[in-house]
Amino acid sequence: MLHGNLNPDVLSNKPIGFIGLGAMGGGMVKNFLKENLPVFAYDISTNVREEYAQLGAVFEDSPAIIASKVNRLFLCLPFGQEVESVLLGSDGIMTSNNSGLMVLDTSTLYSQDSIKFQLELKKYGISYNDCPVSGLPHKANDGTLTTMFGGSKEEFQLFNPYLKIIGDFVLHCGPVGSGQMMKAFNNVLYNINIAGLSEIFSIAVKSGLDQNAVQQLLVSGSCKSFASEYFVPKMVNRVFTGDYKMVAALKDIENVKNTTEKLNIDTPMFSSMVKTYMEAIEMGFGKESKSAMLKVYEEKLEHS
Repeated sequence: MLHGNLNPDVLSNKPIGFIGLGAMGGGMVKNFLKENLPVFAYDISTNVREEYAQLGAVFEDSPAIIASKVNRLFLCLPFGQEVESVLLGSDGIMTSNNSGLMVLDTSTLYSQDSIKFQLELKKYGISYNDCPVSGLPHKANDGTLTTMFGGSKEEFQLFNPYLKIIGDFVLHCGPVGSGQMMKAFNNVLYNINIAGLSEIFSIAVKSGLDQNAVQQLLVSGSCKSFASEYFVPKMVNRVFTGDYKMVAALKDIENVKNTTEKLNIDTPMFSSMVKTYMEAIEMGFGKESKSAMLKVYEEKLEHS
């Protein structure tokens, strides 16, 4: 969703690079293409390459080739290992010899990894900024993501017009690494909400209340939230797929856990959510949606 004025780079349709066209990255690329921005892309999936080539993206054989052709390059990858390979591998961005390249990484990572990547790429004259995004795939498609930028004010201003194409809420959080921390705190609160909904919903139904009536209250009463509107219907309909896998959120949990340990503070609500989360993963639900936390409480109630 486009807001405000574009800077000269966007107005002149200078090409950008994009690596990782999955559920989130693909939606972002669609919105860049809608703005008639030339996109050089890289993805390991043949199906993805075929789909987005038809939409106008030009695919290259390596991250290094893309990095040599653009001055702004976006990443959206699942884990830090993939990001490190794309940035620092044998055919990675650092080998492009493109001093002055600016990288914006929308992947969700450990904050310390973002800082490490910034320091490594700086040796090659390449800037690195972390900018994780929040929102489901349909928000990526709609251009209504929440974007959390970690980097200098100067580079934030340069990337801001692009961020307004993919999101309707753009936030400069501070230096590199702060974007990851901001997202982690947001997501941990979100996960606490889902864990609480799972606990109360299962207890309410076990007590004899009609699950549809419970659903109506949770999505319209004083506890109404984005989490209740999205996940409670899934709990009622026993839908535990189609969303981010629970294991993918461990990065957010670890980021916040590291901070609480440094501050030496007791966090009972956070700790309780983590306990439920880890129980769900240990029970084999790690590849399912966060709504699968419901099954942890159902199992406990079954044996109570």
